[in-house]
Amino acid sequence: MTLDEFKAKKAADEEWAPGWDAIESVFNELYPDQKPKHFASNMANRAIFGGNEFLDGFSIYQSPNGYKHLVTYGMSQLYADEKSFGGEFSKWGYEMTFKLKEDSIEDCMWAIDVLSNMARYTYQTERWFEPYHYVAGNGTSIRLDKPECKITALMVVADTEAEGLDTIYGRLDFIQFVGITTEEINALKEGKISAEKLAKLIKADYPNLETDMKRTHSYV
Repeated sequence: MTLDEFKAKKAADEEWAPGWDAIESVFNELYPDQKPKHFASNMANRAIFGGNEFLDGFSIYQSPNGYKHLVTYGMSQLYADEKSFGGEFSKWGYEMTFKLKEDSIEDCMWAIDVLSNMARYTYQTERWFEPYHYVAGNGTSIRLDKPECKITALMVVADTEAEGLDTIYGRLDFIQFVGITTEEINALKEGKISAEKLAKLIKADYPNLETDMKRTHSYV
């Protein structure tokens, strides 16, 4: 698409959201004929209106592999923006995902709060996430309403299924947050194991690095 074509399409369709369409194209290919459960963030709380919510929404898909697949909308450029056309990266260059071994949507809502916090961190500090980064947390369960859970920290990987693509705004990839235990995060911080090696070990039981909040076994 040329810039002139971009301008013409934008003028013809005020609601055109090419970045949003790019995200949906990837997930529609993963989950054909599936309508996800979508949650829009509260408009009044969005940063553009002075709030502290930097994401426009989230979609949750049901994987045939037995987990819910969450994806964010807002780390990349979603809407028609001439200044963003032809860039190297679409805003931060990624959207965030989470895969949860849960049966109900209700049991995934806490993860939306986690991803919102990750977005807020990036927008406010201008520090972004890349595969094999990790987030230590405070040693307690990442799911606040389940303090007994042994998953207390997060590791970042490239999403094992959602492939990145080149958009009219630049590169868009999908990074996946993976829940890990206290023993695992300590091993990462102390340099006893690399994040890449840890991911390979977890994959032996969780091939798509889905987060199982019932997991008690540590891989280090």
